[in-house]
Amino acid sequence: MGILLPKVYPILDSSCIPASGREAFLERLGLSMTDAGVRLLEYRNKIGTDAEVLADARILRSAMSSVKLIMDDRVDVAMAARFDGVHVDAGDLTPTDARFLLGEEATVGTSASDEAELLAALNSGADYVAFGPVFPTATKQTAARPIGIEGVRRFRAVAGAGPLLVAAAGITLETAPGILEAGADAVAVAAGIFRAADPAAEFRRWMAVLE
Repeated sequence: MGILLPKVYPILDSSCIPASGREAFLERLGLSMTDAGVRLLEYRNKIGTDAEVLADARILRSAMSSVKLIMDDRVDVAMAARFDGVHVDAGDLTPTDARFLLGEEATVGTSASDEAELLAALNSGADYVAFGPVFPTATKQTAARPIGIEGVRRFRAVAGAGPLLVAAAGITLETAPGILEAGADAVAVAAGIFRAADPAAEFRRWMAVLE
């Protein structure tokens, strides 16, 4: 696990993208987020067609040429769009298979919602493990129960000091410092940034508080 993660792991969920003017919106967003200092961004679209996701991804890749871009789930689309890595969950390709397809330099993440899944994820060859939900979330459907701050501490205790852990779901700027103090290396943020009137300014605000 040799990658460096910023304290804020922004996730652009497709629910935050307007139906009209999509291409122009993504181009403006990508450029503004790059200017704001984003070094890593995940694009997540659970319901779009491969063609739609690929079109979105290519716009982001063009607008964010200096940013490490991670594709949620779709390894083939990540390859076609020349993304830097993928985040794979249960039901997707394994981290090992994703890395085989994308190459050894790719960044590969996976998820865990309980301690048994965490142990499996730590042995999967992934570069980092996103865990949670820490709090209830509206941008990703999950049947798992929120683990809260104490759950963050438990996950860190199970993982030990070395593995990179990204806390996810329902995190606000008010709760993020406590989550990092409890043992997360980074906080994944979707709605908290991308549903703001100015996502780039909101990202800067998060980084000013957490970095």
